[in-house]
Amino acid sequence: MASVISTLTLSNILLILLLSSCVANAQLSANFYANSCPNLQTIVLNGMTQAVNREARIGASILRLFFHDCFVNGCDASILLDDTSTFTGEKNAAPNRNSARGYEVIDTIKSNVEAACNATVSCADILALAARDGVVQLGGPTWQVLLGRRDARTASQSAANNQIPSPFANLAALTSSFAAKGLSARDLTALSGGHTIGLARCAMFRSRIYNDTNIDANFAATRRANCPASGGDNNLAPLDTLTSTRFDNNYYRDLVAQRGLLHSDQELFNGGSQDALVQTYSNNPATFSADFAAAMVRMGNISPLTGTSGEIRRNCRVVN
Repeated sequence: MASVISTLTLSNILLILLLSSCVANAQLSANFYANSCPNLQTIVLNGMTQAVNREARIGASILRLFFHDCFVNGCDASILLDDTSTFTGEKNAAPNRNSARGYEVIDTIKSNVEAACNATVSCADILALAARDGVVQLGGPTWQVLLGRRDARTASQSAANNQIPSPFANLAALTSSFAAKGLSARDLTALSGGHTIGLARCAMFRSRIYNDTNIDANFAATRRANCPASGGDNNLAPLDTLTSTRFDNNYYRDLVAQRGLLHSDQELFNGGSQDALVQTYSNNPATFSADFAAAMVRMGNISPLTGTSGEIRRNCRVVN
């Protein structure tokens, strides 16, 4: 009898340990690489500091890469995989083709990380850290990046085409696409504030400046000067009219003044459910910064691969 009880107890203990391991594997942690790659955060910060010093816009580009990665099957670095003759990645999906950029910055940082901690740190975690550091370099808030993601061995161009929110979307569609990822309407409005930095292509805002009526007339005229009714698709304009290389709350001031560049931007302040929050952010940069940081942590938690799922890519562009 004692041996039976002993065996049951041992079985239970093993089961508990196994379950504990599964739970731990499914959760990210801030100190995941504390022992295996203690200088990781310094290496990433140095890489992003150099990149932003060369070109301030790159902070916005890396932030957008992370957003587009997380919204397609989770934050798994699938967006970094190159197309090959036998593999179709996400780089040429409509939301990314001719616009997603900054891949070389991640390559450089990854090389430096590999030199310090071989085959240890995922490209997904490097991208998460780089997005945070780019925002901080441009004057934005910081947040604790949880780590322990692994890299996908697959990618989905169709999911990238269908799941990344469109610049032409209305508020209902935007809210729905964020809800599908476990993010609230408040998260949507806070994360949209990432458009306080960066540029957009004429093709993405042409219909806004020629067809929308909820737009400041002078602003529309200014943007039309560099975005003709036809042609000039790749001509660029700042998403934030005042400080496009400074992470602040001027994006929301633009929305209140009907100077949102994208249709999807102005949808956040157009007589709908997010108007009051946009007003709050436009008047209170601290509230925006706090909400943005918290929302970035939540977005970074979307469906990560952990434990033994996926892999640690040696080269972010190709599976091992």
